[in-house]
Amino acid sequence: MGVKYKRVLLKISGEALSGDKGYGLDVETMHKICMNIKKIVDLGVDVSIVVGGGNIWRGRSGGDMDRTRADHMGMLATCINALGLCSELESCGVDTRVQTAIEMRQIAEPYIRLKATRHLDKGRVVIFGAGTGNPFMSTDTAAALRAIETDSEVILLAKKVDAVYDSDPNINPNAKKYDALSFSDILSKELGVMDSTAASMCRDNNMPILVFGLDDPENIVRAVMGEKIGTLVTRDGKR
Repeated sequence: MGVKYKRVLLKISGEALSGDKGYGLDVETMHKICMNIKKIVDLGVDVSIVVGGGNIWRGRSGGDMDRTRADHMGMLATCINALGLCSELESCGVDTRVQTAIEMRQIAEPYIRLKATRHLDKGRVVIFGAGTGNPFMSTDTAAALRAIETDSEVILLAKKVDAVYDSDPNINPNAKKYDALSFSDILSKELGVMDSTAASMCRDNNMPILVFGLDDPENIVRAVMGEKIGTLVTRDGKR
C-alpha cells in the first residue's frame, strides 16, 4: 500500500514536545515523534515542520508587556524547539535543516522558499522556526503559509486531542466528534482548530488540514498512509 500524500507539512505544538512535564523539552517524547517522522521520510514522503513555542513562552502571556516584543520572544521560543527537534531527528539518522523567518545565521539558515523546496526535493526534512517573522501572527498561520509556499498536499495538524469536537471532550463527555468539516464550518462555528487567519488562508488556497492526536506518535504514519483518523478539513467538508 502506497502513501496518500507525497509532500506534507507537519504542525507540532510546543506543548507536544514537553510530554507530561508541561514545560520545556522532553527528550523521550521528542524521540518517539522523530522516529515516526523518520518512518514517513523512509517511505519517500517530503516533510517540512512548523513547531510552536508554547512549552517555553506564549506572546499573549506577556501581561502588560508590549505585544510585539512578547511575540518576538515567542518566535525565539519556536527556534529553541526547532533546534531541539533538528538535533533529535539527526540522531535518528534523518538529514534535517532549520530555517528561520528571523535571521540568525550562526545557528540556522534564513528562510528562502526556493532553498527550502530544494532541501525537500533532496529528501531532507526542513523545520521552520520563528513563525512568519511577524508579530500578531500565530504559528498556525506560519504553517498555512509555509505549506502553500512549499506546494505541500496537506497540513498534518498534530494536537493533544484526537480530532475536532463541537466542545472540549475533556470537559463534556458528550462532545460530538467530527469526521470531516469545511473551512466555513471551522470559521462560523468557531471550533478553535486554528486561528481564523490560518483557516481563511487554507480555504482560499484549497489546502486541506488533517487534525489528529499526537498522544500516539504513530498517527503520523497513519495520516500519510491515508488511514481514517482524526478530522479532515477541506473546502467542501468531505472526506
